[in-house]
Amino acid sequence: MTVEAGNRRIKPGKIVCVGRNYAAHIKELGNEIPENMVLFMKPGSCVTEKLASFHCGEPLHYEAEISFLYEKGRFSMAAIGLDLTKRGLQSRLKEKGLPWERAKAFDGAALFSPFVPFGGDFLHLSLVLEINGTIVQSASTDLMMYKPDQILKEITSFMTLEEGDIIMTGTPAGVGKIEENSLFRGVLKEGKAILSERSWQVSQ
Repeated sequence: MTVEAGNRRIKPGKIVCVGRNYAAHIKELGNEIPENMVLFMKPGSCVTEKLASFHCGEPLHYEAEISFLYEKGRFSMAAIGLDLTKRGLQSRLKEKGLPWERAKAFDGAALFSPFVPFGGDFLHLSLVLEINGTIVQSASTDLMMYKPDQILKEITSFMTLEEGDIIMTGTPAGVGKIEENSLFRGVLKEGKAILSERSWQVSQ
């Protein structure tokens, strides 16, 4: 599946995600603050435009994230993304010390608004996620433990990023279960201006 990037459609090869990047989110899930940046990956096949509430019988949870498109050695464009998680399955796998790709890397586990150019100052970016008109997540890069430039430096210290790869920078507090027939609206802002937005109607 491709993503919108200006007047183009781009098929990402991989999505690199940052976990536990907002202190309030770490607290709400009862996790410990990590000593180092937590990174995991989703394949490009995760990308979809359809927001579901279940996958293979497992209920899904939403996590809204400021996301970047990697091109020519930098973050060229930004969007708001949804990182979908099988929270129950993830918890069961973590308890057994097993990898949890099954809970994060399934088909349909990543959705994005259109990627758009931004002013280049990461500190002015923020996200808002509404469900049925109520704000459930809202945060700026100020609240990130690791800022976007730090994230890019860390990832490229051990991994090659290719043109069109996507980086998801972590989710703030307010995550929760996706309920059927809900209407999601994600907004990426630069200062007070809306840069990118998208609405998703939840299917069964």
